[in-house]
Amino acid sequence: MLKIAWSPVYKYELPEGHRFPMAKYELLPEQLLYEGTVTDEHFFHPGQLEADVALLTHTEDWWNRMNAVQLTPQEIRAIGFPINEKFVHRGRHISRGTLECALFALQHGCSMNIAGGTHHAFADRGEGFCCFNDQAVAANYLLHKQLASKILIIDLDVHQGNGTASIFRNEPRVFTFSMHGERNYPLRKERSDLDIGLPDGITDTPYLQILSETLPRLYDEVQPDFVFYQSGVDILESDKLGRLAVTRNGCKERDRFVFNFCKTRHLPVVASMGGGYSTRISDIVEAHANTFRVAQEIFF
Repeated sequence: MLKIAWSPVYKYELPEGHRFPMAKYELLPEQLLYEGTVTDEHFFHPGQLEADVALLTHTEDWWNRMNAVQLTPQEIRAIGFPINEKFVHRGRHISRGTLECALFALQHGCSMNIAGGTHHAFADRGEGFCCFNDQAVAANYLLHKQLASKILIIDLDVHQGNGTASIFRNEPRVFTFSMHGERNYPLRKERSDLDIGLPDGITDTPYLQILSETLPRLYDEVQPDFVFYQSGVDILESDKLGRLAVTRNGCKERDRFVFNFCKTRHLPVVASMGGGYSTRISDIVEAHANTFRVAQEIFF
């Protein structure tokens, strides 16, 4: 069964006028339930990330100051959200959700988090709406518990996974692959094990061709036994921040290729939703829903 992490705390109350579409964290599970893609039993409510697990990835100073809500004004600006205790709890639930998804994926082949993909969080700081790096936390937990020996992170959000790249810079057991808008945020990019910077306005055919040529080669080179997939839908042509021109169907075919890549190679995969900033919330929800529909179709 496809197990999906979701918690009511995923929807964080932001000041009026903020661009981040928090409503998707409520609307997406409602849509999946309404159409019958999943039932209530597919969802689980993760607990909070514990300190001993978090410290496998994040520095003690960052962990303590985040939980005490004692950040500098510069650190708060870098994250881009008002920081309070609820925001910290949200981040801890999201990271724990991705960790628990990893354990479910080992059993069932695939598991998914309604939120997550917080790839701008570094070991010692946050950026870009991210405070704790959920996929890095889960990957380090798997390595620590010897549940995986070589992990491939496939980051297809429109923004480079700079925090993830930094965290695993000197970790040969984790291979970081980021395919992102070359001229998009962050302006100063970190070095992933493989970065593919895409030009503004790239459309479905060249986008999917690059992906289809890259992933099989990476499998041969890396020989992973576990995959984390950052499935941001900010690659859409309708996205306000993305600057690419991938259609909704192209985004769905991207998901299909990644999940088929994992399924045919018997690679457990965890998908975190990542970004999506289209003007219409329905475009965001529909594109994210496609990721769940395709996973359900291929794995279950």
